[in-house]
Amino acid sequence: MAMGWFGLALLLLALALMMTTGWPTYAVLLGVCSAGTVVGLASGAIDAAVLGTLPERIVGLLDRDLLQALVLYALVGALLNRLMLADSLYSGLDKALRRHAPSAAPELAGLGLGLMLAPMNGSVGASLITLSRTADARWASEGRAPARRTAMVALASTLGVIVPPSLVLLLLGDAMLQAHTEGVNLAQSMGLPHAGAAVRIVNTQDILQAALLPGAVLLAVWAMLILLTAPRAPRSASPAPLSTSERMALCVVPLVILVLLSLVAIGKVRAVEAAATAGMLLLCWGFVSRRLTGALLRTVLDEAMSLTGALFALLVAATSFSLLLRLLGTDRLAVQLMQSLQGRPVLATLAVLGVLLACAFVLDAFELIFLVVPIVMPPLLAQIDDAAWISTLALFALQAGFLLPPFGYAVVLARGHTSPRPGSWNVLAVLAPYLIALLLVMGMVVAWPAATRWLRTAPATLAPDESLRPEQIDQLMREMSTPSDDTSPEPPPDQ
Repeated sequence: MAMGWFGLALLLLALALMMTTGWPTYAVLLGVCSAGTVVGLASGAIDAAVLGTLPERIVGLLDRDLLQALVLYALVGALLNRLMLADSLYSGLDKALRRHAPSAAPELAGLGLGLMLAPMNGSVGASLITLSRTADARWASEGRAPARRTAMVALASTLGVIVPPSLVLLLLGDAMLQAHTEGVNLAQSMGLPHAGAAVRIVNTQDILQAALLPGAVLLAVWAMLILLTAPRAPRSASPAPLSTSERMALCVVPLVILVLLSLVAIGKVRAVEAAATAGMLLLCWGFVSRRLTGALLRTVLDEAMSLTGALFALLVAATSFSLLLRLLGTDRLAVQLMQSLQGRPVLATLAVLGVLLACAFVLDAFELIFLVVPIVMPPLLAQIDDAAWISTLALFALQAGFLLPPFGYAVVLARGHTSPRPGSWNVLAVLAPYLIALLLVMGMVVAWPAATRWLRTAPATLAPDESLRPEQIDQLMREMSTPSDDTSPEPPPDQ
């Protein structure tokens, strides 16, 4: 068990280096992983033959259809930025809202832009950069305070964490499927009370549907807070009429997003297919409007490939680091620590959410999903059946971590793009009511789990003849531990 603590120390070292050095995350993970592997081999804690399965494991991961979404979302984000569609959306929303709420219109337009970017951009960082270039630039020209601008950009950028079908939810759904499978297997081995129940393994569709209603409630509360707290703007003349591009953007883009989101929510279209549809529509619109020239298309593809390469590098590094932690026994250490909370699922849930919240200070959502979720979630899901409910709470914990100054990921990025840079306490003063609203919605989900089951169409348990036998679960675990082309696990039938 000493090596399990050594693995935990390696994880803390990696987090400290990410926070203090500014080095690329994948480089930090690979460097710490290599050093830990050398120590493990020298001490005899790691069998060198097991390391030979790492290439096959990585190839098996990259061969999965789900990771095609990485490329699609990167392409959609690059098209949004280069086609200047985000500018048309923001200016159109701003002009339309100024007729009814002139003071709050700019910030409501920024929140609306973040809402529309969330399902398409896919990541907090990508949405934040687009919002800084469009909304924040307009707010600065209007003389809005730097702290308020930073807070609003950070808020709008984190909508990608909870609004489906974003890439964050897509990848979390896949990670939770594996974690839930391991949790069911662990519950049986530990003889926990619900180990014999016919628990249906959660899938991506369950998590998308579970997060929809709480996310909508949070969005509505934030919009109300903007209406109440927006600084009063001087009365001006009637807003300028909408241009043709703004009118087209406002009419077409929200309609397309609403249709795709509805189809994803009811399970008619997969999130990957929705991303592919959005990409094709953007390409067609770029060619028809003559904005997408040959040179611009090459720039878009370069940006999409650069982001894709960075994400795949992160995936390879996190997979290697995760395998090292398992070989060192850190996952077993996590199980033992969680066993001390057996019979107290609320405390166990709060402990895991606290870990995610703390890690969100230094890690992006992708890094958390690839690195932390596979370690902390299986022991929790061995005690709690409803993995979709836990996933929704985890999403809110990530969002809160991104927004907590001074280390919150979204706040740090937003402050870096704001000139002059505001103080952390000033930003916290603006964010305080929004964070309180986030905690209240999170408390609603804790007290009323049915809020995450309102749209879910699949049952939480299997029919008697569909129950997973122990040998089936063991087979799933073997397939996940050494994925390959011919032994990759089948997705649930309703995913």
